[in-house]
Amino acid sequence: MTTILVTGGSGFLGAYAVASALRAGHQVRTTVRSLARELDVRAMVTAAGVDPGPALEVVPADLTADDGWAEAMAGCTGVLHIAAPADLAELVGPARDGAVRVLRAARDAGVARVVLTSTFGAIAYGRKATEQPFTEADWTDPHAPGLEPYVVAKTLAERAAWDFVAREGGGLELVVINPTSVFGPVLDINPSNSIGLVRAMLSGAMPRVPDIWITPVDVRDVADLHVRAIDLPGAGGERFIAAGDTLMSMRDVAKLLRGRLGRDAARVSTRPLWTPLVRATALAVPTMRGLAGNVGVRRRADNTKARQAFDWTPRDAEDTLVDTARSLIAFGAV
Repeated sequence: MTTILVTGGSGFLGAYAVASALRAGHQVRTTVRSLARELDVRAMVTAAGVDPGPALEVVPADLTADDGWAEAMAGCTGVLHIAAPADLAELVGPARDGAVRVLRAARDAGVARVVLTSTFGAIAYGRKATEQPFTEADWTDPHAPGLEPYVVAKTLAERAAWDFVAREGGGLELVVINPTSVFGPVLDINPSNSIGLVRAMLSGAMPRVPDIWITPVDVRDVADLHVRAIDLPGAGGERFIAAGDTLMSMRDVAKLLRGRLGRDAARVSTRPLWTPLVRATALAVPTMRGLAGNVGVRRRADNTKARQAFDWTPRDAEDTLVDTARSLIAFGAV
């Protein structure tokens, strides 16, 4: 039985990855910034349908410091590096440095392979979207004007990871997973940024819907892909887009929720937000600039490589979004 390290087990994707690795029969060690989160992690993994029991070990390690990483890596054959700095939008440097810190510790511990969570944002932004889907061969230009700090941070962190493995990795293999917008059943009361969109709709905090387009992918499918990537022969040195099959507008999402949830979606608005108003507001409100740059842009993702390499089939996007909404309601998050 092998031991897998999952960084960031208290996060949305991290907790699902822990559950998926345990389900696959691995011993799992996961890092948290503070051991005060251990009970939270165990509760989230249980909510994901797996009894963590003694097969899960929780250890402290922070991406901004070297302390704890050697101990976290000891005896591990593979690493799923999912953790990100607490405020990625403000921490471009720490996002990059944290990725390198984890890779260096993995190399020094003799780990065979690291699977790194990047984002589709590191592939398809800072350039003109076309009718042709983006593939793993594409890269975001982090110096393009108007990019959100999150996209810049994740792009530079992934670039730094590839550069480190090429220069100093020794025998360490790197696999990168690039998810699109991740949704799925929440495991606690603090949903991720993408799920915040559904929460805002359900609560009525989005009275008008901007012309934003997303490709939902289920967190359970993304977690499963990470675990499969630990062992797949030939996956080392490759990127894989983790994307569902459906490109949807936020208005499509709103109509779906109203159609499938009935009275639970009574506060969901389908009224469009006028695009010129978004762009005009962005001139005066800096936090709106990233949104303005995405209005009306349809970035298509090609998931063929992941489908073929891993025999992977993503869940239906509509079912994923409805599962997301129902879980938020069940948790009392709206």
